Amino acid sequence: MNGSGRRQHETRVPVSDPTLAVEISAREWQGQPRHRLVAVGDSLAQGFQSGSVFHTDLSFPAIIAHEMGWSDSFRYPSYNGYGGLPLNIELLLRDLEARYGRNVDWWEVAPALFRVRGFMDRVEDYWERGPGTAVPRTLAVNHNLAAFGWDLRDALEKSADVCRARISAPKDDLVYQIVQNAGERAALRVLPTEPPETGALSQLGAAKVLGEDVGDTDPEHGIETLIVFLGSNNALQTVTDLRVVWSEEGYDDLGRKGAFTVWRPEHFAAELREVVREVREIKARHVIWCTVPHVTVAPLARGVGGKTEPGSAYFPYYTRPWISDRAFDPRHDPHITADQARAIDHAIDQYNDAITEEVRQAREADRDWYLLDTAGLLDRLAARRYLEDPLARPDWWQPYPLPPELQALTPPPNTHFLASDGKRRVDGGLFSLDGVHPTTVGYGIVAQELINVMRRANVEFRHPDGRTPRADPVLVDFDRLIRRDTLINRPPGNLTPTLKVIGWADEALDLFRRVLPFGT
Repeated sequence: MNGSGRRQHETRVPVSDPTLAVEISAREWQGQPRHRLVAVGDSLAQGFQSGSVFHTDLSFPAIIAHEMGWSDSFRYPSYNGYGGLPLNIELLLRDLEARYGRNVDWWEVAPALFRVRGFMDRVEDYWERGPGTAVPRTLAVNHNLAAFGWDLRDALEKSADVCRARISAPKDDLVYQIVQNAGERAALRVLPTEPPETGALSQLGAAKVLGEDVGDTDPEHGIETLIVFLGSNNALQTVTDLRVVWSEEGYDDLGRKGAFTVWRPEHFAAELREVVREVREIKARHVIWCTVPHVTVAPLARGVGGKTEPGSAYFPYYTRPWISDRAFDPRHDPHITADQARAIDHAIDQYNDAITEEVRQAREADRDWYLLDTAGLLDRLAARRYLEDPLARPDWWQPYPLPPELQALTPPPNTHFLASDGKRRVDGGLFSLDGVHPTTVGYGIVAQELINVMRRANVEFRHPDGRTPRADPVLVDFDRLIRRDTLINRPPGNLTPTLKVIGWADEALDLFRRVLPFGT
């Protein structure tokens, strides 16, 4: 217990200083690298939301590039056609709303199910047999190299060649209507494929190619800032599947690791060391490492019942957000327990200790590396865990100050599952409709925090002309993001607070497990 009588926080204290209080030698950089911003990572860096990767121009790296005045040069993959890959839950709900209104009545269940299957079938056909199978051919390496579903081992080994070999012949399954090998199909638009020899490049290998692309202005570095945001998928499947399977032998094997949903800390640390070795070989002036968020904060796994005890951060069980406390039955409903959630979070704390230590050692070796504690960022936004339960707040906890543009919204966005009254948003707003990935404004918050670190590294931000420097503070244009964020300004009308329609879709189609294929 602490002096105020509250229970001490059960997770690590976040890191607030991106330099870890380790000073490095002053630098006088020569000129400017050709590639001002490069990101390696998973779905969070790719811009995945609502079960699909589609608005890649609104990923947090793309938002940063926009604020740098470098968006015209920033390269990223696109996923046009039926709202993205593998399945856009927002478009699916809007299609149901257009036909059935706010609710699907009992006599409409059969035709609604038929309509949903038709929607999913069209999406599946587009990506497996139609225009979506044609991968754009380009000689340029993307600056956003993130790929959804990837963990540390994937970043080390998967290449375009590996992804092509893993794509099996599509089956037109009348029940399991979801795009097969969606992650590999998406990655083929991320990784370089031309000329043919580049098909063997991993995500980190492709970043190394950009780092080697030095110019006359900076003969040492091809990349100005490299962002590394990996590791979430070494634990995220515990909440997408509500199943805890700790890693064992085979955790570092592409063909065997899919059996596990969470990595033991020692296994994560071993994988991380290999990633760090490769990142050290990438010629980037500045490297920013992001920690792994506590996955149990995501609203896809909603705590039910009262907290396990006063001052605890944990609920007895975690299940789907559309299952009410009264209706929940641990004998039948999918769930993880408080002890499992606590163990997952403690493992992630150790992941983040390992990431922090790698950054510390790099800075002690005079490398210009930084840490953004995204785990601490999400904890400061966690509504049910801390914001609404003062007794559970640790001594370090302070609410995250939302940007004024978001504070001015009614209501201000929070980490609850998104809900509408039929006309406007009445709850949530920071997480998209898959309950795991941010909305566009949520990605804007991550972008702002990274911009703050980049300014700490003296990275210059410019106006849209790409030449005129911007004065501090460099702030994300949240008004622009709000205009683009349809979940904030016009959520589906059938997304009522009971989440009846989205719960029906998941129970009838096992929707969320299918569209969140992490670790595969």
